Amino acid sequence: MKNSLLLLWPVLAPAIGGLAAAFAPALREEKRRQWWVAAVLALTGVLTLCTLPGGRTLTLLRLTENAVIFFRVDTLSGIFAVLFCVMWALSAIFSFDYMKHEEYHGRYYCFYLLTLSALIGLAFAGNYLTMYLCFEWMTLASMPLVLHEGTREAIRAALKYLLYSVCGASLGLLGIPLMLRYGASLEFVPGGTLNMAAVRGHEGVVLLLAFAAVVGFGAKAGLFPLFAWLPTAHPVAPAPASAVLSGVITKAGVLAILRVIYYQIGPAFLRGTWAQSAWCWLSLITVFMGSSVALKEKVLKKRLAYSTVSQVSYILFGLFLMNAPALTGSLLHVLAHSICKDALFLAAGAIIFQTGKTRVDELRGIGKEMPVVTWCFTIAALGLIGIPPLCGFLSKWELCRGALTSGLPVLSWAGPVVLIVSAILTAGYLLPITARGFFPGADYDYAALVKREPGPRMTVPLLLLAAAAFFTLYPKPYLDLVGAIVSRVF
Repeated sequence: MKNSLLLLWPVLAPAIGGLAAAFAPALREEKRRQWWVAAVLALTGVLTLCTLPGGRTLTLLRLTENAVIFFRVDTLSGIFAVLFCVMWALSAIFSFDYMKHEEYHGRYYCFYLLTLSALIGLAFAGNYLTMYLCFEWMTLASMPLVLHEGTREAIRAALKYLLYSVCGASLGLLGIPLMLRYGASLEFVPGGTLNMAAVRGHEGVVLLLAFAAVVGFGAKAGLFPLFAWLPTAHPVAPAPASAVLSGVITKAGVLAILRVIYYQIGPAFLRGTWAQSAWCWLSLITVFMGSSVALKEKVLKKRLAYSTVSQVSYILFGLFLMNAPALTGSLLHVLAHSICKDALFLAAGAIIFQTGKTRVDELRGIGKEMPVVTWCFTIAALGLIGIPPLCGFLSKWELCRGALTSGLPVLSWAGPVVLIVSAILTAGYLLPITARGFFPGADYDYAALVKREPGPRMTVPLLLLAAAAFFTLYPKPYLDLVGAIVSRVF
């Protein structure tokens, strides 16, 4: 393994860049600040890519023999770090026009970049302690994005986001004494590091602490019962922030759970236990509940937030099944959901920016006014539903296959049923927006039609995300990376 300071720069670059965006006098002019943010994001992306070839580790601080803060890059961290950088950059480009009707731009971009710094640190974390510290840092850095507008609703939503995140992370913290007492180390190792000699006779305690830690980290991923921050925070945050909260930050919870199950405790110990069954049922409850509530929700961004509650639990269900097809499906859906949900929230932001319309029942004829944005929304919606050849189809296929081959009583057939029903509900709450948008009816006032298509800084990120939704036409490069991860943990 190579020791390299190179691992530190993708974490430091956005942090330094964010502080400069807020406090540097030379960056107070808006156009300069935007160029600066774009340059910082480009530099962060390049530095992240430079860390990927070869195994690198970097010890930052050694507190005790077991308490070490260090970074290490493996295939899993590389996938998440690159995903974070790309989605962050596209949402930032979109925000350059969108934020014109918002205030405090310097503060917004400061915390926007600081959150990216925390996410890359989370991806590069080499052990449980480092992951936990970066997880908490990410919460503190991202809360001001929810708080940004400063309204009473925004303050309440930010406090709710903070409360749920801190409570969840406190449960996640239980994993550290668990692994110190019953594990070989806090370091992430494929397949887990439990010391079975130490565990013998204490299986119940280990399962209880593991269950609590996973549910705690699940708060960030919107897992029932700690999901309520999502539909509260998304409608009040600026649309580019909503996009990354939904499409990216929820994946921080997914990554933490993945590390706990597959790199600390180990699927071999958890498979067939009450904890596995409980996690699976919680995720299926979340899938069905999120879709059902989204179907009735009239506020567009809130509908998309409940959709996130449902769709991220598809990923969690696959993680909890603990077999190769299900894990493959989960990692495919990490990418598929990020692409589609970022596109949906950015499309919603473009509609709000150009028309001021925030409710679903106000969007009749929006396809005539904003055809490019509505087509991008439609492609993302079809991808989220799982219509081939779009990205959601392959991930959901693998998830259903993983459930059917899991051998778990009831769950092996209940899982696919819930996923299919949820897909139908997803079509029910997304496709009517498209249908009424493009086919408003004979009584629509075509004479008053005004084209409201946004500028290129809004449409280009949407077009790129819509194109990316077809990545399953050639999924081999990503499947090769996923296959390498799956083969190492089982």
